[in-house]
Amino acid sequence: MIVIPLYFKIINITLFLILLFISNTFTFYYVSRKREKELDEIVRIIDNIRENKYQKSDEILLREKLNKLENSIKRMFEKSKNDIEYMKKLQRVRSEFIGNVSHELRTPIFAIQGYIETLLNGAIDDPKVNRNFLNKANQHTINLNNLLSDLINISMIESGEMQMSFRYFEIKPYLCSIVEELRHLAEEKNIQLILHEVPSELYVLGDKERLKQVFTNLIHNAIKYTEQGKVEIIVEEEKKFVNFRIKDTGIGIPESDLDRIFERFYRVDKARSRAVGGTGLGLSIVKHILEAHNTKIQVQSKLGIGSEFSFKLKK
Repeated sequence: MIVIPLYFKIINITLFLILLFISNTFTFYYVSRKREKELDEIVRIIDNIRENKYQKSDEILLREKLNKLENSIKRMFEKSKNDIEYMKKLQRVRSEFIGNVSHELRTPIFAIQGYIETLLNGAIDDPKVNRNFLNKANQHTINLNNLLSDLINISMIESGEMQMSFRYFEIKPYLCSIVEELRHLAEEKNIQLILHEVPSELYVLGDKERLKQVFTNLIHNAIKYTEQGKVEIIVEEEKKFVNFRIKDTGIGIPESDLDRIFERFYRVDKARSRAVGGTGLGLSIVKHILEAHNTKIQVQSKLGIGSEFSFKLKK
């Protein structure tokens, strides 16, 4: 039996430990260098994103072993890009809204100012002019008040401050009341305002006050833009819903404008809309209120024949 002296064992162990240390040192150095390059690459990608050097997420490329990180950075890039586009859109909408509001407010204010100045310059003593001018100024104050009310409603809806109170209510007496309130407007223009037969004890779910804005606005618009003929309110009972149709024989809406009539301040005929007292916000408010009821407003129209607005409510 061969006996290995103790000091040889110690030397062998020492050499093994030295070799292991050297190996670990080189491995650590290699890994460190590799990780440093990967970190440099990640930093470069982030710097490029910050400097807007990428147009698409596909331009972001990392090493094969960093696929998960690459996908995360791409998702972050897409989200940031979408957020920026959304903010830009909001800024454009805000600028357009402020411009439109300024213009809409300026029109009645300048008109009122003009009438008052004319009266102060002597027209107040002319009985043929003074009452007429005062009536016109008063009408502009009414239009101004309507505009401010609509602006408040739009602001409350879009900020989420407009609270809805959903309850079941009977639709027949509800619609009869609204139609009677608006009947004088139709009679002034010799237009028939017809509420077709509504089934008794037919209930729908919704906010009565907000839906009154919807019905009033749609019926009022139909009367305003109808010179002769009739305005009809049709109620159709379905299995789970009740379908409402407000139909007129008015001037109609060009097909090219149908997709935009629910935008704030959009008018098909700007001069005519102002002449009949429109604020340009009514249909936008209708759209928002109905969306809060989980339904959509539909419109069909032909120039010179008439228009039909319709929507559904849950039974």
